[in-house]
Parts: sequence; structure tokens; C-alpha cells
Amino acid sequence: MLKVDTNKCNGCHLCEKNCPFGAIVVINDKAEVGDGCTLCGACLNTCTMGCLTIERRRASPEELARYKGVFIFAECEERAGVTEPRKVVLELIHKGRELADKLGEPLKVIMIGPDAPMNTDVLLAHGADGVIAYRNKLLDQYSTDSFTTVLSAIVADKKPSILLMGATPNGRDLAPRLAARLRLGLTADCTALDIDDEGQLVQTRPAFGGNIMASILSPYTRPQMATVRPNVFPVGEATGGKGTVEEAVVTLSKGVIRTRVLETENLKAEGDEGIENAKVIVAAGQGMQTPENMALIRELAETLGGKIAGSRPLVELGWIPHTLQVGQSGTTVSPDLYVAVGISGAVQHLVGMSSARKVIAINSDPDAPIFKVADLGIVGDALQVLPKFIAKVKAAKAAA
Repeated sequence: MLKVDTNKCNGCHLCEKNCPFGAIVVINDKAEVGDGCTLCGACLNTCTMGCLTIERRRASPEELARYKGVFIFAECEERAGVTEPRKVVLELIHKGRELADKLGEPLKVIMIGPDAPMNTDVLLAHGADGVIAYRNKLLDQYSTDSFTTVLSAIVADKKPSILLMGATPNGRDLAPRLAARLRLGLTADCTALDIDDEGQLVQTRPAFGGNIMASILSPYTRPQMATVRPNVFPVGEATGGKGTVEEAVVTLSKGVIRTRVLETENLKAEGDEGIENAKVIVAAGQGMQTPENMALIRELAETLGGKIAGSRPLVELGWIPHTLQVGQSGTTVSPDLYVAVGISGAVQHLVGMSSARKVIAINSDPDAPIFKVADLGIVGDALQVLPKFIAKVKAAKAAA
């Protein structure tokens, strides 16, 4: 429950103005909490006197049973004046549909953004039963405060059983803030999701530096929260399904937002989409021996029409930027072809490329773990194999 310390309260009305549901009123210079309070926590950040506190207790099985539905937060971006969901949202819908069907519950997507047209049709076409949309001019740029306030209010009101989010830079910022505000469990960077015999969400992620895979449950809080990296799950086919679009009612004021974006800088070259969505990737490891030998990696990538990438040691050596790192602490990729050159195949790296459709591995160690996931393995010194490999590819292209 939300408690008010009347000895500290000075009747400033800030909590009243910023309550998303109008559940707080100030009477005789003291804040009072009404029945509409959902314990979303939005008022805690606005109270300058520290007179508001939320007391939570472990929910009973009967209370947990009131939470229904698999919800997905749709991180969006503006394209040609329309708010569009990112690719990771469609990946989560594909997995969320499977989870919702196992539970016999609806799959809904929460889409929040600026006061502009929203492409909700693509969400319904990929399998969502409904979309909960919220538009506000204060959401024209991402900020932790504004998005946490809106999302926590919607979640507290709709009471989903499961909430999934993409483990993007913004998702990794928003998810823990939301979990802390609503006092929820959160499993980050999941690589697998499933429903057990008791209807619990089984959240699997690497643990202890990627040496084991841990399966985690959140049996005492709802919703069960998890973030998933882009490219872990595939995007399902658009079936043209129909669903409902509901406009959420939330109060959002400038007083909630304590920060503002002053300047943005694009670190990618114009037209460069990075390795996240690359169809062909040639990744290098320490087997390349010197930074000068990376020229062979670039030549092979150009010949195949792909992008270069690498393992974490190369980033630490300064051979490639972190944006090109594949692995647990880098980027998760799912190309059609992944060529691993001089990469041993530690678990931390395999987590980042296990979704690749075809894997070619070149390594001098015949027992290297990378060969266990490779469709084609070449045992040999990369510096001797690559020139011949490149020549073969160029010859095949010329013949074609």
C-alpha cells in the first residue's frame, strides 16, 4: 500500500499533479490516497519531502492468478513520420505467441511514443491479439523517467502475467527501472523462454561468465519480466491477423521528466547498419595473430558482400571497435552465413552467433569448440587458408 507521512507532507500538490490515475488528492495541505492507486510508484520521484513510501508483500497464489496475458513492450523508432516497432519487437511477438498459446492467454503489445501516427497493423499481422497504444508529445525522445512512468502505469493497470522487452540499450535502461519501481523480478539477456508444467515462465540465460546456462523463475511477483537480445528469436511470418487497438489513459507531465537530451551523435557512418542485421559476417579471433592480417578478413568480407566482426580479445587489443564485437558482452547476430576465422568458440562467443543459419569455421585446433556448431570446418592455419578461400570465392563469382 502507498503510505503518506503526514508529518513531512507540506501539501505541495506535486504528487497529485503527477499521479497517472488521479488517485492522490491534497486535502487540508495533506496528501491522501484513493482507491484508484495502482502502486505504480510514479509519485515517489516527484515528492521532494520524501513523505511517500510503498509497502509491498509477497503476493498469494490467489492474487497471482489475477494476472493474465503475455505483454510485450514495443520499442519504436520514427520512420518517415510514423512510429514503427523495431525488429526485436517482431521477434518477441513470435516467441510471445508461443508462450501465450501454452498458457491459453492473450498476447498484447504496449506501444508508446510521440503524438504521431503509429504502425499498429504490423504488430497485429505478426500475431498480437491486441495493441495498447499511448501517444504524448513528451515522448518524442526516449527518457528513463517518462517511459518508466507511462509503462509502469499501464502494467500496474492491465496486470499482465508476463512482460517481455528487447535487451537494446534503451531496453536495458528501462527494464531494471520498471522492475525496481514495481518491485518485480527481472531476468536480463535471456536466450530461451518457456512455460513449465505449473504455468511459470522459465527464463534461461548464461551465468557465471557464460560457463553455464541458468533457468530462472519468478514465482512470487507478477508480471514475470525478462529482456531478450535482438536476433535470439526469429521473426515469424506476417499472417494479416486482426486484433484490437486500445488507447491507454495515462497522465504524463513535464514535472516527471528530470532529464532532457541536449545533443545526439551518430557513431555509424551514413548507410551503415552495423552487424546486427548483416546477412553475411566474417568474424576474426586471435588466430589472426597481428592487426595487419585483418586485411585478409576485410577482403573476404568484401568478396562475400558481408561485414567484418570479431571476438572480445580483438576489441581489448584495439583491433576492432566494440560495435563489431560478437558475443555475450557484444552484439547478438543471426546472419545467413557466419565465417569464424581463428575463433576457438568459447561459450561467451557462441551465445552471440548461435542463431546463424550456416557457420564456416577455420581454426588450426581440430578440437576447438567452434567446430561443434559449424556446418563446415576447415582445420588449418588461417593465414594459409584464407588466401585460397578468397581465391575460390572470387573464381566462383566470376563463373556465375
